Amino acid sequence: MTRKQRRLTLIGVAGSVLAIALGLVLYAMNDTIVFFNSPADIQAKNVQPGTRIRLGGLVKEGSVQRGSDQQISFEVMDAQAAIQVSYKGLLPDLFREGQGVVAEGVLVSPGMFRADSVLAKHDENYMPREVADTLKKQGHWMGEANAAPKTQ
Repeated sequence: MTRKQRRLTLIGVAGSVLAIALGLVLYAMNDTIVFFNSPADIQAKNVQPGTRIRLGGLVKEGSVQRGSDQQISFEVMDAQAAIQVSYKGLLPDLFREGQGVVAEGVLVSPGMFRADSVLAKHDENYMPREVADTLKKQGHWMGEANAAPKTQ
């Protein structure tokens, strides 16, 4: 085997090892590259109790119940489903009924979630032009009829 053949063989083997490693990393991260799961996603995926996840959606109107010792329970909903959330601690200033929220914690049962932290989503009036255009094409744009999205 000549020097050139050994060098090409070494480069080929190294490239193959890197490709296999990258493939394994992407396969392992396949289900974990998600910012949050909606209640409908959790029901559709049959997430097992005890699984640590992020739950996102809107706080259901009239569902917030404050107990003693900073204990709070509320429902997070989307268009198809809702999940009861229990949380102990201080809530963010932006937290309120009808507002978007992301809760991190453990699924206790299919309809019950125990949150370790709660993040309130910011005002959703501002939207990048590309996202607004995509929503308009899909027919999901909820903005004013003739208003253009704000850009800076």
